Amino acid sequence: MKKALIQLHIAVFLAGFTAILGKLITLNEGLLVWFRLLITVLTLVAIMFFRKQLIRIPGKDVLKIFGVGVIVAIHWVTFYGSVKYANVSVALVCFSATGFFTSFLEPLILKRRISIIEVALGLIAISGIYIIFDFHPQYKMGIIFGIISAMGSSLFPIFNKTLLLRFTPKILTLYELGGGLIALTLLVPFYVIQFPAAYYMPTASDWMWLLVLAWLCTVLSFDLQLNALKRISAFTANLTYNLEPVYGIVLAFIFFQENKNLHKQFYIGVLLILLAVVLQMLRIYKEQRRKKMIKTGILN
Repeated sequence: MKKALIQLHIAVFLAGFTAILGKLITLNEGLLVWFRLLITVLTLVAIMFFRKQLIRIPGKDVLKIFGVGVIVAIHWVTFYGSVKYANVSVALVCFSATGFFTSFLEPLILKRRISIIEVALGLIAISGIYIIFDFHPQYKMGIIFGIISAMGSSLFPIFNKTLLLRFTPKILTLYELGGGLIALTLLVPFYVIQFPAAYYMPTASDWMWLLVLAWLCTVLSFDLQLNALKRISAFTANLTYNLEPVYGIVLAFIFFQENKNLHKQFYIGVLLILLAVVLQMLRIYKEQRRKKMIKTGILN
């Protein structure tokens, strides 16, 4: 159990580090994600080929999985766009709006009742983002990108819920990222017209950070998470992943001294978002505990 928790925290830390790498890699965000996907897909294909884990899936399912991959690609492009047009801290704060969008989109897509409590907690997080937006107008474009990214982040697990019942996580990841790579290959030429790039091929330092991003923060992080989930519950994993923005913001303060450029309103906004996250964690914890007590016969 201890080893699994360490693996999970390393995976979360690596996830938080992706925003730092987005700042260090000076490529346009569209090209950055295209190269990340390319390296990751080629690496996964090689690993799964030698482990004899590659399988073909029915054509009708390929389109569904590729569709989820397109959502992932858009989420990544807009996330790194938020990093580049604002900064790491603002991008990660906007990422916290994922819960707000999930509270609306999940009930609509999965056809269940909307939770008023989830909506209320989401609105607290959104109010925090609004405070930052209002007092940091220079980050307007970055915040817009960040909110779009949060929307994509909320859709990804919703659509994956049904797919995970039929396919292994590794196969899903390979096909989804492959779909994202194909989509970006078609869309990036149009994207760079709208958002011009200073250059189109990675520099030597870009290649180094891209390999770190693909191999450590994508492939290794994914593998650590899967290994951890063999020993701990998905509930524990989800709670732990709430630390991702915290790790990222602390790293941004260390690497780029972003705290020097942020006013007190930023911290007020962050506190509101953290309040929403903590209240949601407590709510889920109580609900899980209640279900466990009912299951064991303590409550009836």
